[in-house]
Amino acid sequence: MIRIIGGEHRSRQLKVLDRPGLRPTPDRVRETLFNWLAAHISGARVLDLFAGSGALGFEALSRGAAWCDFVEKDAAAARLLQENIELLRLSQRAQLKRQDALAFLKSTPQQPYDVVFLDPPYASDLLAQVLPLLKQAEWLSPSALIFIDQSSHHAPPALLESGELGWEKLRQGTAGEVSYSLYQATS
Repeated sequence: MIRIIGGEHRSRQLKVLDRPGLRPTPDRVRETLFNWLAAHISGARVLDLFAGSGALGFEALSRGAAWCDFVEKDAAAARLLQENIELLRLSQRAQLKRQDALAFLKSTPQQPYDVVFLDPPYASDLLAQVLPLLKQAEWLSPSALIFIDQSSHHAPPALLESGELGWEKLRQGTAGEVSYSLYQATS
């Protein structure tokens, strides 16, 4: 179970899949992140890529995001995400895209996103693969915010460190095995 920390659905418990590698973003990290995003989340279009439990997307919706697309390829995790969307009566503000994150980013966006959550499986190189795709095809609104969660045991992808994406690192933190950063796209 995960608990929504703040907003309209505060303290609601949502079922999550108990599966190796699926690790909902801890409460402490979510609280810090949403303190950082407080002035930006209301009315935002959000993308929860590698949604897993959907903890970040549900928290954003609870705190006033206008829309969230959850992208998850695992069938069982996607089924629970859909159940939680229906349980919270968010089907007018959220949609589940049951597909691979890379395939999703190779499609054409309907509208750009204001906030993007990137929390890929730690044992993969997916973060390095999705970063250049996000930069293309108008996925990001001007000044979009990008939250990246990764293992504190891995170095950030070279694209982030080189400045090649043109994103400015606004904040960063660590909590146990989790290293997280908030970036802002620059026009």
